[in-house]
Amino acid sequence: MFIQTEQTPNPATLKFLPGRDVMGTGTANFTAADQAARSPLAERLFALEGVEGVFLGSDFVTVTKAADREWQLMKPAVLGIIMEHFVANKPVILAEAPGAAAAPAAAGEEDELVTQIKELIDTRVRPAVAQDGGDIIFRSFEDGVVYLHMQGSCAGCPSSTATLKMGIENMLKHYVPEVVAVEAVA
Repeated sequence: MFIQTEQTPNPATLKFLPGRDVMGTGTANFTAADQAARSPLAERLFALEGVEGVFLGSDFVTVTKAADREWQLMKPAVLGIIMEHFVANKPVILAEAPGAAAAPAAAGEEDELVTQIKELIDTRVRPAVAQDGGDIIFRSFEDGVVYLHMQGSCAGCPSSTATLKMGIENMLKHYVPEVVAVEAVA
């Protein structure tokens, strides 16, 4: 098995591509070891000293390291864990997390705006962000402001503010004039 690695715009993260489906559809974001119980792969990665985050995408794994650690020393261990996991055909996710409560439905026009915003994010933003080893999740649209949650390599990336303001905000304002700003939320 050959696992490719790619640098991301966030120097604290590396993207690992095992050459097969990781999640298939959807994503899973773990920002601490105590959140990783439903993913044997994430649990094993968090067992490595210096791992601070694990993001599972459709066909990639993004690992975030502590600032005082060097990829040169951590990368072989991460590669070994990912390779062993997939060669042994272990599950990536044991069970789906209980569904989050759905956001309350908005009035007719806002529903159309939210649908349009989500579609733009899904078709134009998420694929580009996934190439960099991350994901972006729509949280809400209130008073002209789109609230988004950044995951994987995007969380804490030095260029994430520029991505939000120069890229996503400008694109959404262009296609949806009701959008006045885009903000990141935890």
